[in-house]
Amino acid sequence: MQGAAVAQLLAQLPGIPRRTAQRWLAQCVQAGQARAVGEGRGRRYVAVAPRWHAPPLPAAVHRVSEPSPPPLWSLDDLPSGLALSPEGREIWAYVSQPVTARTPVGYQRDWIDGYVPGRSFYLPEPVRRQLHAMGRTPDEQAPAGTYSRAILDRLLIDLSWASSHLEGNTYSRLDTRELIRHGTAAEGKGRVETQMILNHKAAIELLVDASAQPGPPFSPFSRYLLMNLHATLAENLLPNPADEGRVRQHAVDIGQSVFRPLDAPQVLDELVDVLIEKANAIADPFEQAFFMMVHVPYLQPFADINKRTSRLAANLPLFRANLCPLTFVDVPPEAYARAMLGVYEMGRVELLRDLLVWAYERSTAEYVAIRQTLAEPDPLRLAWRQLIKDTVHAVVTQPGVDAVGLVEQAVAAHVPEPERAAVRAVILDELRRLHEGVLARYRLRPGQWRDWIAAQGRY
Repeated sequence: MQGAAVAQLLAQLPGIPRRTAQRWLAQCVQAGQARAVGEGRGRRYVAVAPRWHAPPLPAAVHRVSEPSPPPLWSLDDLPSGLALSPEGREIWAYVSQPVTARTPVGYQRDWIDGYVPGRSFYLPEPVRRQLHAMGRTPDEQAPAGTYSRAILDRLLIDLSWASSHLEGNTYSRLDTRELIRHGTAAEGKGRVETQMILNHKAAIELLVDASAQPGPPFSPFSRYLLMNLHATLAENLLPNPADEGRVRQHAVDIGQSVFRPLDAPQVLDELVDVLIEKANAIADPFEQAFFMMVHVPYLQPFADINKRTSRLAANLPLFRANLCPLTFVDVPPEAYARAMLGVYEMGRVELLRDLLVWAYERSTAEYVAIRQTLAEPDPLRLAWRQLIKDTVHAVVTQPGVDAVGLVEQAVAAHVPEPERAAVRAVILDELRRLHEGVLARYRLRPGQWRDWIAAQGRY
C-alpha cells in the first residue's frame, strides 16, 4: 500500500490544523495503528489493520487532566453486571475504531434545538421509573435538599473521589477522606490532584446549599450557578485564571476524537442560555440530570473542566428532589470516555445511558442504607438550620470575638422570642461538639477550627 502524506490527509479533513493532524498521526504510530514510511516531506503514513481489542484513547488535546486509558481495553474488561444494550455496543464498536476510520463532525445545533422538554426524552419511561424506584429515600416529602445535607459528610468523599478518578486522579478513597476531613494531602501526589479534590469538595457544598434555595421543582439552574460551579471546580487548575467561570473565548480540540466543538464565543454564549432554559423546563429530575450530563460536555462552553461541571450539575435535580445522589463510584474511566465519544461524534446517548443506570444502582444501594441508620431530624434544628450553620461559621472564623455574644446577637436578630433560648442552646451545643469530621457542614477549614480552639477553647 502506498499510504498517504500529511497534505493528502488534510485535503480529506477540511478545517483540521496541520499540527493537529501531525499530532494525531504520531499517536496512531505510537499505538501501532499506523506506520511511517520515509523521511521529511516524503514521509507517508500507512494504516495498520486494527487488532480485535479496542484501541487506546490518549489524553485530550489542551486538557489539564484527561485520563489516558490503558492500551488494551475491550468489552470483556467491563465490570461484572454492566451489560450494554445492543445500541450501546454499536456505539462502543464505532468509537473504538482508529481516529482515521471515523468521520469528522462538528457541533450539531439542531440536536439541542430539537429537544422539547416534556415531549423529548433521552431516558425512556421504563428507565425513569426504574431510577425513581432505586433512588427513593425516607426524605422524599421533606424540604428540598434535606437528604443531601443529611449525607453530606459521606457524599463529599465519594463524589469528590469518584469524579476526580474519572479525570485520571490517583488519590485513593482513603486519601480523599483524609484530605477532606483533616486537610492532609497524600504523600507522593501532585498539587494538581490535591487541588482537584478540594475543588470538588467546595463545588459539592455549593450545590448542596443551592439545592435548598426556593424555586420551581426540580432545579433552578441559572447562568450564575453554572458559571460559579465551573469556577469552583476550575480554581487554580487552568493555565489562564481568567477562564474560570467564563464562556471560553478560543477554540479547543478533544484529543483522539474527530469531534470539533464550536469556536464562536457569541454562539456559545447564546447556547448556554438555551441549555439552561431547556434544563429548567424538564419536569423529571433524572431526565434533567441526564440532559446536563449530555449537553454541557457536548457544547464545551468552558476552556476545560466541562465534564466535571456536567457530572456535578447533574446531581442538583436529585438533591432538590431528595433522591439518592449519583456519585459515579466504580465507573470505569475507559467506559465513560467511550460513552462521551458517542455523544460527541455520533450524537447518541445509549452507551452513556447504560452507564448511568448501572452507576446509579451502585450509588443507591449504599446511600439508602446509610440514611436509614440516621436519626429522625430535630424539627428545631431543621427549621433554623441555615442560621445555625451561619452562626457557627461566624463564631469560628472570628476567634478573637466573644462567641456567646455573637450567638446571642444572631438569635436576637432572627428568631422569635419564644424560640430564642432553645435555638441559642442548639448553637452552643453545636460549638461544643464541633470536630474535624463535621467542618464541611459549616464551610470551615481545619486550620480555622484549630485557630479557634487555640484562642477560645470549647464550650
